[in-house]
Amino acid sequence: MKNWVVYSLISMFFAGLTSVIAKMGLKNVSSDTGLAIRTVTVFVFIWVNAIAFQSVKDFKNLTKTDIMFLTISGVTTTLSWIFYYKAIKIGNVSQVALIDKASILITLLLSFFILNEQFSWKVGLGASFILVGLLILTIK
Repeated sequence: MKNWVVYSLISMFFAGLTSVIAKMGLKNVSSDTGLAIRTVTVFVFIWVNAIAFQSVKDFKNLTKTDIMFLTISGVTTTLSWIFYYKAIKIGNVSQVALIDKASILITLLLSFFILNEQFSWKVGLGASFILVGLLILTIK
């Protein structure tokens, strides 16, 4: 099995745990407080990981364009997390997570048009199933 597939499966597992555990932690606090705690934890773990695996050396390779795009990505991540936490605080995690994961449709479109990645019938079929699932979930 290719490394990226293994990493993706591990990511899927932890992402699945994340929402349920976060909802449990939001019982007595606002979504913003919960997200602040989560973000500090992420910040610490990411730096420990970068130092432990000597990725800090990569900072010298950053270009202004890299920094710009990574910063924009940080802003979009922040906005996503803020609204995700607001949604799971007041809604059912199972429904919020399904709607949130439909972001893959936006990712697919942008990857084809901006990154020029290849479209295949498998990707198209998978995206169609995700879209149908989203419609089933959100239409009354």
